[in-house]
Amino acid sequence: MGKKIKKEVEPPPKDVFDPLTIESKKAATVVLMLHSPEEEILAKACEAIYKFALKGEENKATLLELGAVEPLTKLITHEDKIVRRNATMILGILTSNNDVKKLLRELDVMNSVIAQLTPEEEVVIHEFASLCLANMSTEYTGKVQIFEHGGLEPLLRLLSSPDPDVKKNSIECIYNLVQDFQCRTTFQELNAIPPVLDLLKSEYPVIQLFALKMLGVITNDKKSQAMLRDSQGLDHLIKILDTKELNDLHIEALSVVANCLEDMDSILLIRQTGGLKKLLAFAENSTIPDIQKNAAKAIAKAAYDSESRKLFHEQEVEKCLVTLLGSESDGTQVAASQAISAMCGNAGSQDFFNTQGIPQLVRLLKSDNEEVQEAAALALASLTTCNPANANAAAEADALGPLTSTLSSKRDGAVANAATVLMNMAMQEPLRAAVQSQDVLQALIGPLGSANTVVQSKAALAVATTVCDVEARAELRNRGGLEPLVELLHSKNDEVRRHASYAIMVCAGDELTATELYRLGALDILEEISLSVRRKNKFSEAAYNKLLNHNLSLKYSQTGYLSSSNIISDGFYDYGRINPGTKLLPLKELCLQEPSDRRAVLLINNESVDGSLLMEDKSSDLSYRRSISSSSSLRRASKEKTTTGFGSPTELKSEPTSGRNTVLSKSATKEKGPRKGRGKKEEEKVKEEEEVLAIPKLTGESSPEKEWYPPPDPHFCTYVYDVTRSILPVTNVKEQVEVLAKYVAEKMGGKIPKDKLPDFSWELHISELKFQLKSNVIPIGYIKKGIFYHRALLFKALADKIGVGCSLVRGEYGRAWNEVKLLDPSWKGVTGAFSAPETWIVDLMFHPGALMKSGGREANLYQFL
Repeated sequence: MGKKIKKEVEPPPKDVFDPLTIESKKAATVVLMLHSPEEEILAKACEAIYKFALKGEENKATLLELGAVEPLTKLITHEDKIVRRNATMILGILTSNNDVKKLLRELDVMNSVIAQLTPEEEVVIHEFASLCLANMSTEYTGKVQIFEHGGLEPLLRLLSSPDPDVKKNSIECIYNLVQDFQCRTTFQELNAIPPVLDLLKSEYPVIQLFALKMLGVITNDKKSQAMLRDSQGLDHLIKILDTKELNDLHIEALSVVANCLEDMDSILLIRQTGGLKKLLAFAENSTIPDIQKNAAKAIAKAAYDSESRKLFHEQEVEKCLVTLLGSESDGTQVAASQAISAMCGNAGSQDFFNTQGIPQLVRLLKSDNEEVQEAAALALASLTTCNPANANAAAEADALGPLTSTLSSKRDGAVANAATVLMNMAMQEPLRAAVQSQDVLQALIGPLGSANTVVQSKAALAVATTVCDVEARAELRNRGGLEPLVELLHSKNDEVRRHASYAIMVCAGDELTATELYRLGALDILEEISLSVRRKNKFSEAAYNKLLNHNLSLKYSQTGYLSSSNIISDGFYDYGRINPGTKLLPLKELCLQEPSDRRAVLLINNESVDGSLLMEDKSSDLSYRRSISSSSSLRRASKEKTTTGFGSPTELKSEPTSGRNTVLSKSATKEKGPRKGRGKKEEEKVKEEEEVLAIPKLTGESSPEKEWYPPPDPHFCTYVYDVTRSILPVTNVKEQVEVLAKYVAEKMGGKIPKDKLPDFSWELHISELKFQLKSNVIPIGYIKKGIFYHRALLFKALADKIGVGCSLVRGEYGRAWNEVKLLDPSWKGVTGAFSAPETWIVDLMFHPGALMKSGGREANLYQFL
């Protein structure tokens, strides 16, 4: 490569120009001579300066300080060939100095240098002018100037120069230029790949290396890949890989092949010529780690195309990749794992790796190199996604321990991939218990709090698939995993927010976890998300509804609907409709408020006075009701009764204890006789005892040190006992609904003709109750004159107690109704017939017990008019 330059000038006098005698002081004199008008002096001065500059970087800096660069930029276009040549030679070697390059950019001499590349100029000028450009092209501004002054085309022309130095400088400069996209586009337009391919035949490795590097950059583009294929470039590359003597070029050649493998036509061509098998064998048998790594990278790049994966599978690329997994080189292990991940798009490849790849990947999870761990976890994530067999294979290969350890990796990619594998395994019910036994939930808490959104997303999904039972949810709750999960709901990342919502939806599957989530503010955040068109998603809506199912009071107030699966429990209260975003006050706070003119809050409470026993589980006879009231409360009740009444005479007549059971018969509407037979004294006595149970809690006279309990409702306790004893045993659901409807109507004021509805003074009755109870909260059993929404709530509460499925729907203007699903009786007895249950509306007002088909005229009148 070190080609000698022939001298065409006479040696200068030793006293001035001999470089052996020139020192810094004399150099200044020689530099001044660059301004001489005499061509001979200029030529000799240039030669002396050239030899002085060759001594080292210090001399180059000296020449810059002496101002030699600027006159030289003018001499490279001198009319005298020798002066022009010598000046170009000096600039060529001076441009290795960064300060010289900076000055040349400022002087804008690129046009003059490029002008020296014309075919008419001699080879020596081509050599040093191209050297100057190669040095200048190492910096971005220099590349821009060369390209803008049209330097690419003359440089490409010089690739066919007979001089190897010219070729080397030109290809090096072109390699630097094509790093820029615009220059690559022009390169394609000039059809420059053939002359570059010719350089692969050069006897000089440095020229071949630069040519391969340049092709490696160019072939990232589809158009260049096609141009290389059409120019038979793939043959050249395969021949290089086949030649052991060219092993110093194999790495770069593989990089070019890797790019070409992204082109399906190129793969087919390599396959037809047998090059694909050679490539795989070459990668498998090579002992050079970088070659193996690049081969695996080439496969990985190509395998992202489905057709390429199919061809690779036919060529049994999986065997090659498994072999590369066993390499001692970390880089090769990483590349092979990535290639396996890419090949997972092919079902046949997934089956192959089931037995021969997964155990090796599990072994790599234990590597000290975290990059290897990340790549192995990525491959396992790809292999186990939607593939239960591979998930089982990973479990059999004892992957759970290493995967759990990987969750504490410092590399976000490794953590995200490990979480994905664990999620895929936990989705298989037989494996879920094994996943839970590895303290995976504890290990996932850290990733939930990661700053990386991908890690957050994958960790939330892993939690969602793991906490599918009460024990797992309890573990997550007890270890503090719910807090970071709820915090993820604030994420601005859509996927993180969606997956966190999914996990919370699963976690809300039991009462304790749902209560904790509610305490942490999850319901409020989800409600806020649901009000945002951009942030809400199906999972956030599902999670919100799931949590609402554990707070039916809020659900009914917000949505106006309770399904048959929403079982009303003690402590439920109907506050009335509230707008989205409005907070629902807790029951205790509502009970402590003074009566107001706002809508009464209806309370469902079947607990006994001491708050610990359920009335429905005890005897409902008079002796039991007496036993649960203390003598002190009796005395206090007797005293208060003289000042505060609990109901009008009408109410006293409408709620005798003897009427509990007789209403359940078919002649329930004709029960006035038995009620009249009850002695007035006993009736008042029962009434007094019921009031005793109510007054202490409702008036807030209990000691502030004692635990607070919701106001008791002895009337409702009686209702529950009645319907449990008499309606529950009925086997026909339709009959149960009808009888229960009549029972509810009777307790709420009986049948109301439509034309008499305006005269039904229920508002006055409710106002009296609020005054008597000194509260806006009224236990449902105290209401003896109720309309649609009172009766519908009582029907739903009692139906839930005896297992009769019904929904509760709130309408407008005080309307509410119950929906039940029943089979059409017309199908009864028809052999082989099947009919889906139909929805019926229960009449509790006008014709208690009547059923109206949903959507029918009668139902519409009941619901909306």
